[in-house]
Amino acid sequence: MLTALSLSVLLPSLSTSIANVGLPSMAVAFDAAFHEVQWVVIAYLLATTTLVVGVGRLGDLVGRRRLLLGGIAAFTLATLLCGLAPNLPLLVAGRALQGVGAACMMALTMAFVGETVTEDRTGRVMGLLGTMSAVGTALGPSLGGALIALFGWRAIFLVGVPLGLLALALTFRVLPDPAPAAGSARGRFDAVGMALLAVTLGAYALAMTVGGNSFGPLGVGLLIASAAGLVLFVLAESRAPSPLVALPMFRHRVLTAGLTTSALVSTVVMTTLVVGPFHLARALDLAPASVGLAMSVGPAVSALAGVPAGRATDRFGAHAMVVVGLGGIICGAAVLSLMPTSAGVLGYVLPLVVVTAGYALFQAANNTAVMVDVSPQRRGLVSGMVNLSRNLGLMTGASVMGAVFAFTAGTSDVTTAASAEVARGTRSTFAVAALLVTFGLVVVLWPRLRARPSPGHSDGPVARSRR
Repeated sequence: MLTALSLSVLLPSLSTSIANVGLPSMAVAFDAAFHEVQWVVIAYLLATTTLVVGVGRLGDLVGRRRLLLGGIAAFTLATLLCGLAPNLPLLVAGRALQGVGAACMMALTMAFVGETVTEDRTGRVMGLLGTMSAVGTALGPSLGGALIALFGWRAIFLVGVPLGLLALALTFRVLPDPAPAAGSARGRFDAVGMALLAVTLGAYALAMTVGGNSFGPLGVGLLIASAAGLVLFVLAESRAPSPLVALPMFRHRVLTAGLTTSALVSTVVMTTLVVGPFHLARALDLAPASVGLAMSVGPAVSALAGVPAGRATDRFGAHAMVVVGLGGIICGAAVLSLMPTSAGVLGYVLPLVVVTAGYALFQAANNTAVMVDVSPQRRGLVSGMVNLSRNLGLMTGASVMGAVFAFTAGTSDVTTAASAEVARGTRSTFAVAALLVTFGLVVVLWPRLRARPSPGHSDGPVARSRR
């Protein structure tokens, strides 16, 4: 069972990272400009972001195993179509279909943990899934580069077909078939809410990806459209008899804090991927091979720390480990904001290790905290919301934190910036990152701080307010 779930996490993350390395080869093969082949990445990102919540809820209604099998089948078929695509439009369409399948896999895998794993082992399984996600992310660039060198760009897609078939066979064979939602809830899917949410998220995703690190008129217009869509979505959900997202869910402190901190932490993790290459190459004057080696440390640490983080979560409790993980990220980012370039590569890599180890611990603990008490009828939905918060954080980090980096470096083009300018931008960007995660820590701790009884007062009502 764990092998099937692990493959369902590994494949979407691998497909995200492996495609990026193939963009130059695809541009040559199809005689296309970079902004055209960039849609190979954007189409996948749009599909997963806009659909992950909706397919999670649909799995609650029609059966998670059935929808997960359909998602894996669609993902595998789309992967084959991408590898055989004769032109760029068909490749982009295949990537969009691949994103649909990936959304099902991302949303429903975590829901199956709550369905099939006992509470005392939830943390270590979440840690294992976090490890597999990190392995996919880390493996993509190196595996993709080797496959392109040996067999051409089509191989980066074709290699995923046998893995998809294996995931499909294992899922069919070993995963249980829990009953879908019963009674009046069965079959009632909020199509209007789904459409509004998809438009809202799609506009936001495009604003964060198409414009890069700068927000022109198109980006501003998309953000306005996203805000308007969010207002309409909230109004529609407040009146829907069977809403896609029941708004009272956000009164649950653990869920709200978990989604908020997941988005903030993912923003900071993306900061390391955006800022790191420029700092290592421009401020520390490393060769490309050395930059790649240094950048691989973060994903490697995250992969190695996943399972131990899960075990620590089971032993010491999810809330405590969320706090420790956030504290590690804050400390690592704060050190990076103060570290002079004279400290060299170790001065950058060692705090990065602290950040990524803290991230692995936070992921295992936060996913456990959010999912452990969810009712069976809402597991797919909540799992989709957790994945959505992570995606939104990654997109925001790539765009907004990239803009912060360029602004604080004092240049419009960091690729030609002087060493001192890049170093200044790195320190300032990680200072902002530390502040963001500090805010997340306050969000986590605030309910308990408010619930703490005053000296001389009875703690009876307060005790009832605690989890």
